[in-house]
Amino acid sequence: MKSLAILLLICLPSIVSGQDLSSTHYKIYSTANQKLVTIAEIVDKTSKADVLFFGEEHNDSTAHYLEYILFKGLAEKYPHHIALSMEMFQTDCQLVLNEYLNGLIHEKNLISDARAWPNYTDYRPLVELAKLYQLPVIAANAPSRYTNMVTRGGLNSLQQLNEQAKSYLAPLPIDTATGAYYDKFVKIMGGHEAMAGMQIYQSQNLWDATMAWSIAQFYKNHPGYKILQLNGGFHSEEKLGAVAQLKKYAPNAHVLTIASYADDGFDNPDWTKFKNLADYIILTDKKLTKD
Repeated sequence: MKSLAILLLICLPSIVSGQDLSSTHYKIYSTANQKLVTIAEIVDKTSKADVLFFGEEHNDSTAHYLEYILFKGLAEKYPHHIALSMEMFQTDCQLVLNEYLNGLIHEKNLISDARAWPNYTDYRPLVELAKLYQLPVIAANAPSRYTNMVTRGGLNSLQQLNEQAKSYLAPLPIDTATGAYYDKFVKIMGGHEAMAGMQIYQSQNLWDATMAWSIAQFYKNHPGYKILQLNGGFHSEEKLGAVAQLKKYAPNAHVLTIASYADDGFDNPDWTKFKNLADYIILTDKKLTKD
């Protein structure tokens, strides 16, 4: 089975190349100077970073391919000192994820018992690479049953939970300070009228804070490790959301950010849209298949 996994990982670039291997379908830019860069250059820049956030559009197959290439580059540059952190797994599933990475359970049990996302096949190559190289994978996200509790009853409703349940979340109380992130959240939700109270914003903060707390705990317990965090772009754009929460829990952690978007102007970016969103912007061909 291990030899088959090795073969699949070696062959992945050629499998994907039918759709996208060349940069004709994506462009990577440094926003500091608005110049093209490569994945290898980003990997080199992580020498002074602790955490690299990759903010994705969840249905962009090109971005998923580039996440794999980035993770592989980091694994080769920092052998046994790189971890993958994922929004796509929830904290109460860490045990199941560890059991799979250690070869104790079948993949079908990982998918069912760790409540893998419907598009798990997009992230499978990264998990398989971590398994092959014996690298940690952090189940970073708050369990959805608790974000649903907050959406219904606000953050104070979490005080009803027992200590085991609270251990799956960032420490309470969670900071939900208003400001740029709140204003941005209101705008994307369609205005205050569409939000029907603060609870949905509080659930967003629980989500961000728990991912940040998961990263911070690993960072503190594994000095010298680099961490690649995968999440939806909104969680890390402009170094708000989960990035801002991480700076509260691990103020000395040096963070770099990537934001990826499918965009018609990927050959000629509109920098009024993109210049402040991340340290690096990946623009992918909007015409490519989205699964």
